[in-house]
Amino acid sequence: MIDDPMDRIAAALERLAPAPLAAPDFSAAPAFVWHVSPDRLEPVPSVARVDLELLIGVDRSRDTLLANTEQFARGLPANNALLWGARGMGKSSLVKAIHAKVHASHEVLRIVELQREDLPSVGRLLNLLRDAPYRFILFCDDLSFGHDDAHYKSLKAVLDGGIEGRPDNVVLYATSNRRHLMPRDMIENERGSAINPSEAVEEKVSLSDRFGLWLGFHPCDQDQYLSMIRGYCDAWGVTIDEETLRAEAIEWQATRGSRSGRVAWQFFTDLAGRQGVALES
Repeated sequence: MIDDPMDRIAAALERLAPAPLAAPDFSAAPAFVWHVSPDRLEPVPSVARVDLELLIGVDRSRDTLLANTEQFARGLPANNALLWGARGMGKSSLVKAIHAKVHASHEVLRIVELQREDLPSVGRLLNLLRDAPYRFILFCDDLSFGHDDAHYKSLKAVLDGGIEGRPDNVVLYATSNRRHLMPRDMIENERGSAINPSEAVEEKVSLSDRFGLWLGFHPCDQDQYLSMIRGYCDAWGVTIDEETLRAEAIEWQATRGSRSGRVAWQFFTDLAGRQGVALES
């Protein structure tokens, strides 16, 4: 029984501020997802991904990111990477595929997915990863910031590391549809209304400059679109003659008003379903 008032206060404070979260067993899985309320790293035994060889039309980005990831997995210096550009062109697929490729030869490599809305908790996450005997790709998908969004300040803890510095065993890979991670109209509005236009947006725009690698993804042409589908057909043993594939695939993309890797996969999924072919990886 606690009789001393100071002891009762100390006990109450301890309940309000629980002990720091213990690091999980990082050998349990190659991938983890970070959750908050309460803080926890949940293992992902099987990552939803496609093979690296099936990603068509991103050769330069693939080779650059693969080399950077291999350096990192070997304990050598490596850059944070921003994969930006057109929707559905394989940005997040490339990150997951490269992790799988490098992990096959460097088992020390792990990938941890962090949601944009959980960026304020990134400091607590880094504390869990800092002393672990593994190498971590911190993966933030579909990253962007809007008006009055201060989450970008939390991101600097990963990119710059503050006074402690970013842990040597952590690198950040982020994907975004925006090169500067914020809407163009927001940049222009702040420039037009500020006393010093260049300083008004420097802090936010320069956030993307803190990524050592900028990898651009652009809309695919029709030949690339058809090559993606043909690659999926070959990989899963779906048989279809070229003329029929071309006609059906072009009609499919026309009904969606866009052409991308995602649309190619959606067409292939429909085609495989019609032919009774399962797509388990």
